[in-house]
Amino acid sequence: MDTIELKHVRYAYPLTQKPVLDDISVTFEKGTFYGVIGENGSGKTTLCNLLRGLIPNFYKGELSGDVLFDGVHLQDLDVDQLSVSIGYVFQNPFTQISGVKKTVFEEVALGLENLGVSPQEIIERVIRVLELLEITHLAQKNPTELSGGQRQRVAFASIIVMDPDILVIDEPTSQLDPAGSMKVFSIIDQLKKQNKTIILVEHKMNMIAAYCDIVLVMRDGKIVKNGTAQAVLSDAALAEAGVQPPEAALLAYDLKAAGIPLEDIPITAGECCRLIRKRWER
Repeated sequence: MDTIELKHVRYAYPLTQKPVLDDISVTFEKGTFYGVIGENGSGKTTLCNLLRGLIPNFYKGELSGDVLFDGVHLQDLDVDQLSVSIGYVFQNPFTQISGVKKTVFEEVALGLENLGVSPQEIIERVIRVLELLEITHLAQKNPTELSGGQRQRVAFASIIVMDPDILVIDEPTSQLDPAGSMKVFSIIDQLKKQNKTIILVEHKMNMIAAYCDIVLVMRDGKIVKNGTAQAVLSDAALAEAGVQPPEAALLAYDLKAAGIPLEDIPITAGECCRLIRKRWER
C-alpha cells in the first residue's frame, strides 16, 4: 500500500452534530514520517481511527468525503486486508493487550498465529522484535501484570512483528520515561528507513522536530498547518493552534526579542547550537 488520500472528509460520532473531522484533505505518501500534533480534542485520535479503518467499520456515525487507499475507496476494501497492511498502536496500551495470553511472548505472537504463519517463523519474528525493543527479559511475564510503560512496549511489539506497510501510532511514549521515549523513536525511525509510512500522534515537540519529515497541525477537527517539520515547527504562530513550539525555537524567539537574532529559527537542539556558534564566530 503506497498512498492514503483523504478528500474533504467530514466525520461526526453517533448522537453528535458537530463534526470531529471537518473538511480534511491530505495525502500520506509511502516512506514518509508524518507527525500529527494539536491540542487535546482537536481530532488527532479520530483521524487515526479513520486511517486504520475503525471508522466506519467499528465506530459508526456520519462519514462523508473520500478515503482512498491506493485509489480504492475505504468502503470497497476488505477489512482483513486493511488490518494486515496498516498497524495501529493505540494511545492506551491497557486496551491493546488481548488478555487471553499468559506470557508476553505469546501476546506478541498472537497476530501472526491468526494469520496462519508457521510456528518456526513466528518464533524467529517474535524473538527479533523483542530484541529490537529490548524487552526479551519480559518474554515469560504475564502481560496483564506489567507496568504501563512495559505494556506500551509490548503493544508496540505486537504491531511491529506483523510487518505492516503503514504504521499509525497514537502517542507511543505517553507511558515512557525520556530514555524509553528516545528508544521508541529510534525504532520508529528505523522502520521509516525500511520505507514504511509512519503516521504518529505525539505531544513531545522535541521528538517530532528531530524525527518527522512532515508535520500536520490539527485544531477543531481541521488541519490548519501542513508542511515540512522545519517550516511548521519554526512558525511563531504555532501557539495559536494550542501547540508549544520546540525548545530550540523558543530560545531563538527569545534571542531575537533580546536583539540577538539567529540566522534561522532552529527546531532541534543540535541545529540551535550550530546557529549560536555561527553567530558568535562572526
